[in-house]
Amino acid sequence: MKSSVENYSLQGQVVLITGGARRVGAEIARTLHAAGANIFIHYRSSAAAAIALAHQFNEIRPHSAAIHAALLSAAEAPEQLVSAALLEFGRLDILINNASSFYPTPVGQITLPQWDDLMGSNLKAPLFLSQAAAPSLARQRGLIINMIDIHGMRPLKAHPVYSTAKAGLAMLTRALARELGPDIRVNGIAPGPVLWPEGDMDDELKQEIIDKTALKRHGTPQDIARTALFLAQDAPYITGQIIAVDGGRSI
Repeated sequence: MKSSVENYSLQGQVVLITGGARRVGAEIARTLHAAGANIFIHYRSSAAAAIALAHQFNEIRPHSAAIHAALLSAAEAPEQLVSAALLEFGRLDILINNASSFYPTPVGQITLPQWDDLMGSNLKAPLFLSQAAAPSLARQRGLIINMIDIHGMRPLKAHPVYSTAKAGLAMLTRALARELGPDIRVNGIAPGPVLWPEGDMDDELKQEIIDKTALKRHGTPQDIARTALFLAQDAPYITGQIIAVDGGRSI
């Protein structure tokens, strides 16, 4: 028997994913594309990765992927991004707010630019992009998936601004589910240790994080992508929920 992915369960649907060129975003894009969806990849600076990923998708299925560069903090970006997706594919079924900034902001060293950046990428952009996409998503009885973080529920040391922004995104997810129902479902995914931050990270700290999970191992981007696929194709009666994919670390 073929898997649900091989059966093209999302065939004809259009997915707009922010920060979709690399890392977890790219893995989500691959998984939903394999399920039949057309993918509109937003990126900020990862042009080469976005071009390569779209080329890969279009080699598999012609005109099934396109890319668009945008600085999401710009006031005009949400409307322009949605309009570009509609111009390319004519419809919008799924919005995945995946793009994020992440870095430490120890108390006593927090600056206004850091606040604006972390709140902007993790909370402001998802709100205004969801608002811009809502009319198109409603026509398709669509879905919004917000990529949150377990640290939106349990703060990460030295990251108070990031943790607060993700906590706001968790509440925004629930609020939008209420505001946009019944035509649009809105859910969140809260990853745990599935992909280490870019740059140096102490091996002892990595092991400490893993030891705090119930499963005593880190996850993979595929774990997040499979959860996004579940919400997209197998969860028509789920909205306003945040699924922790963290190996039990949040407990």
